[in-house]
Amino acid sequence: MQILVVEDDKRISDFLIKGLQENGYMVTLCRSAEDVLSDFSNIQWDLIILDIMLPGMDGTQLVQTLRYKKNFTPILMVSALNTVQDKVAALDYGADDYITKPFHFDELLSRIKALTRRQQYQQQERPSSVLTFGDLSIDLNQYLVSHGGAEIDLSPREYKLLMYLVENIDKTVTRVQILNAVWGITFDNHTNVVDVYISYLRNKIEKGDSKFIYTIKGVGYMFKG
Repeated sequence: MQILVVEDDKRISDFLIKGLQENGYMVTLCRSAEDVLSDFSNIQWDLIILDIMLPGMDGTQLVQTLRYKKNFTPILMVSALNTVQDKVAALDYGADDYITKPFHFDELLSRIKALTRRQQYQQQERPSSVLTFGDLSIDLNQYLVSHGGAEIDLSPREYKLLMYLVENIDKTVTRVQILNAVWGITFDNHTNVVDVYISYLRNKIEKGDSKFIYTIKGVGYMFKG
């Protein structure tokens, strides 16, 4: 099992590495968030143990950046900050767990086992995470859309619109239904935002002879695989 430890305090990092290696884990140390992003973010880690107080970019900012880059490796935050607000902020930004310094090493091991066990369960529950429609592929775990192997850059709203259409494959959905599902029920029903975003989506996912989104005149749209 590969663990990345991000900690700039040598005393603490030595303690973590020694204890983890004695328990059979393979450990890599990184001393700053910037080094993680430049050298380690593309490696498939089983877990990241991350200190909040780092030089330069702090741990919370690193979590946000990793999640934005669609890196969903389990992250255990380690910090001397122990207020409820500190813990809530870290979890809201994408951390999976939070342990306060000082801590007993047995508690750390227990949290590591819980996080990795949860990850294994999620992988077992989602044996097939890729939807394929001809040359169009949607990776539900990575939130990635590609056509013919080439990744398509969709905005969060475009992705949500695509997923709503896919979830209703071969069914006609009205503009009002799309507005309610993708923009919320309080959005102005008289706007043409649905048509505009359908046009954006078509331009991005329909390449060559591929056609997925059909206009149902006077009603709305239908996605066909």
